Amino acid sequence: MDDYRMARIRLFFRLGLTNDEILIALSELDNIELSKRHLKRLMNSEGLFRRKHHSNYLADVALYVISELERFGQLHGYRWFHHKLRNNGYNIDRETVRRLLLLFDPDGVELRRRRRLRRRNYNGIGPNFVWHIDSYDKLKHFGICINGCIDGFSRYILWLEAYKSSSDPRLIAGYYMNTVDRTGGCPTVVRADLGTENSSVRDMQIFLRRNGRDRHAAERSFLYGRSTSNQRIEFWWSILRKQCADFWINLFGVLRDIEAIFDGGDLDKALIQFCFMSIIQEELDNTVLQWSTHRISPSRLHPGPFGRPVMMYISPRSYGTRDYLHNVERDELEVCLEECRFKDGFPCCQEVFDVCCVIMNEQNLLPPSSPSEAVELYQILRQALRNMLRIR
Repeated sequence: MDDYRMARIRLFFRLGLTNDEILIALSELDNIELSKRHLKRLMNSEGLFRRKHHSNYLADVALYVISELERFGQLHGYRWFHHKLRNNGYNIDRETVRRLLLLFDPDGVELRRRRRLRRRNYNGIGPNFVWHIDSYDKLKHFGICINGCIDGFSRYILWLEAYKSSSDPRLIAGYYMNTVDRTGGCPTVVRADLGTENSSVRDMQIFLRRNGRDRHAAERSFLYGRSTSNQRIEFWWSILRKQCADFWINLFGVLRDIEAIFDGGDLDKALIQFCFMSIIQEELDNTVLQWSTHRISPSRLHPGPFGRPVMMYISPRSYGTRDYLHNVERDELEVCLEECRFKDGFPCCQEVFDVCCVIMNEQNLLPPSSPSEAVELYQILRQALRNMLRIR
């Protein structure tokens, strides 16, 4: 028990939570009750300090920053970068990170400094009152289809999935039902756009809420609206673009417009999916982690709530509200799951996947672990397949 407790404390510390937030997380998630003084003693015994024992940034942090700037890290501001470093085990102060970015990426610092964005205000009632669902289409032209869902109150990301399709209603329902299964219930309301891809989610949400006694039960538990009016998720897409997606948009744009090795055809899309899907999903997961554990600061333009999305989601009492999740019976869950489709082991069509695996085996090629390796693999496979098909 003591080892498990200490492992959880180390995890929450690395996620950047304060001591008070660690105590809440231990209580809410693990039913572990500690005093603040006891927590400090445990952290001191493990060497978990925030203001001393800083990493050797010249040897460690600088190298990490440089490597991240070669990827989508070039989109991050210093606060996001500082939080990312802390999550990856680097104990460093924010001012040092700011100076490193100014040294290594002065152009990026200037671009971020000049950006301004104002949006309409939105306030949720509590966690799991409204789930906002939408698809992100900026990479769809290249075969990467992204679908996500955000909690309207806490801005906690409930799922963010990259796959070869985002238009299959049963697939989107699979994301939804997996989340219902994981959280133990469904939200009071789901909001999505008018696309047919959300039809199965609509039917399942109404089914799960059919016996509700509140004014949002049954048919009122699902709201259709224009994608551009789905403010919570539309705002978060701008975060995703700035912190992750813009890197891939630019990279694929180079393959299409400069290198001329992407023509928009089905074969090239399948190869993009084969080479890049797992890396992109990994980066999406990382972006969600950074977002969920970063602190949303007060702003006169956005009147609350404020704090870390994960803390607002798991501890609503700390923010003067409650959890609006509605419990779902196991037999109802099983009925809905049977009507869903889930991601399989094939990032692209199975025929292209099988041929690519054969080529990689014959040429002793390894799966890519970075964008540059994925580009190299894409070029090799594309040339090999075009030779096989005798395409010039």
